[in-house]
Amino acid sequence: MDSLQPVQRPRDGWSGLSPPLTTRSTSALQERPGGASDSSAAGAVAQPDAMWSGAMKRVLSVWLPRWAIDRRRLPTSGTQSTPQSFERVNFPPLVLAAPGRRGMVLTAVDERAEHTGLMPGMRLVDARALVAGITVEKADPVADQQALVQLGLWCGRFTPRVACDGADGLLLDVTGCSHLFGGEQAMMQTVSKRLTRLGLETRLGLADTPGAARALARFAPEHQRIVKPGKVRAALKTLPVEALGVTRSDTLTLRHLGLSTIGAITRLPRAALERRFPPCSAENGLLQRLDQVLGNRNEHLSLLAPPPVYRWRLDFAEPVMHREGLETALANMMARLTVALKRGQHGARRLALWCFGIDGSMAERTVAASRPTRDTDHLQRLFAGELETVDPGFGIDAIALHATLVEPLEARQPLLDGSQQDNLDPLIDRLVARLGAGAVLRPVFTERRFPEQAERFAGPGEAGTSPLPYPDLPPRPFRLFEWPEPLQVIALVPDGPPRLFIWRRVRRRITRAAGPERIAPEWWTPDTDQATRDYWRVEDTDGHRYWLYRTGLRGNGAPRWFLHGLYG
Repeated sequence: MDSLQPVQRPRDGWSGLSPPLTTRSTSALQERPGGASDSSAAGAVAQPDAMWSGAMKRVLSVWLPRWAIDRRRLPTSGTQSTPQSFERVNFPPLVLAAPGRRGMVLTAVDERAEHTGLMPGMRLVDARALVAGITVEKADPVADQQALVQLGLWCGRFTPRVACDGADGLLLDVTGCSHLFGGEQAMMQTVSKRLTRLGLETRLGLADTPGAARALARFAPEHQRIVKPGKVRAALKTLPVEALGVTRSDTLTLRHLGLSTIGAITRLPRAALERRFPPCSAENGLLQRLDQVLGNRNEHLSLLAPPPVYRWRLDFAEPVMHREGLETALANMMARLTVALKRGQHGARRLALWCFGIDGSMAERTVAASRPTRDTDHLQRLFAGELETVDPGFGIDAIALHATLVEPLEARQPLLDGSQQDNLDPLIDRLVARLGAGAVLRPVFTERRFPEQAERFAGPGEAGTSPLPYPDLPPRPFRLFEWPEPLQVIALVPDGPPRLFIWRRVRRRITRAAGPERIAPEWWTPDTDQATRDYWRVEDTDGHRYWLYRTGLRGNGAPRWFLHGLYG
């Protein structure tokens, strides 16, 4: 009898982790029916209200002080990097910036930029005045958090209990795990070496509570980052009050009172602290944080669960010799797949089918959908053309189906009259399956200002291509040149429109002109003044209309004119 079994999830490396962070209850981790694998919802799952309590725990805090910078330099799949390799590459100083109350403000700087005097919180204009030639990129906290979740899942090789700690740290419950690595010291060295091999700057701390481990990783010297069980109070007494993680106002008040270390606070009577710092519901209150660090109060943490894997294997009692048999078996597996996807409220974007021959051969076929789907008939049609190219040879004795990419799939709201909106996704998927992914494209807007960079072609369902609102701009030409063509121009005033220009050896006299429309590059582009353009819409004596622009502002070099487009 044929057997349909879930395939066990392999140990993924860094490049194999790609889920967004979602939340579900802890009860969802129980055994699930059907052929789904041991995890059931797409994405890294945060289990809420998990606590370090009960028996003595050992917690490893991993602090990534330059995470926002380092994650942009993570090695790609199949490669490894070390800090030495990064040093050999002559990277210019890199800073990240985001809008602030005083304009663009630095949010993170790399080591080179820090050595030149740059620091987070500094205005971007001041940083550029201080250091020329710095590389500026937009800060992306959402992408940073998603990458941190992936790194947390990657750390599942050390312990199954991992939680994100803010925007630049991880907490690992290593209770009962350290002996597998030769002890706590050896385990810390292993974790540090593996993360350093990825090119990450790390600081680690190990203690009985998450708060104590966090304080050690961020504020303790190198030789004091491991605390023996039950010795938290003595180990933290010399750390500054900032290690508690309280609010800035409480920190300033403590230092104003002469309480600069945790030991100075713990020596005071609790009644005196309660009068000056009354208990509050906030997690970062002084008494709450002090109790959490010392282990007198539970700290709630959201643990990450590995993403689900929808993968099944079907073994045949007798080898299958014909395509009809493969189609029947695939339909059976596809029905079970869609049931599992529906249970997890997700849809498949990419599917892979493996056909194993009795002679040891293997044929792999892959199909993709432009948007998440769990339509059994549609997925079956996508595989129909692929199965035609499978040669059974001496017979196929097993097949395996794997949803290699799944995404959340929400129900669509029907129209008021009960009808459904036109869905072109099945048509797009069939065109891609027949013509190839590179033959089915659509133009999308980008967040760039120069006309030649304002849009690009993207594949169906490509990430980051959600429709942007059409900008309210002056009329654009019907035809835009890929490369602007230089012109010889005569203008009455330097900043005015041309009265005559020569293009392709033909003299054209201007009768009407509208402009200028100034287009400047993005704030993170160096040499801003050199690249700023003034665009003019002009019409010649024959009624032909052109789109010209001039570079070189007054006092910044000689002006140059270019033809960038033609109006219809």
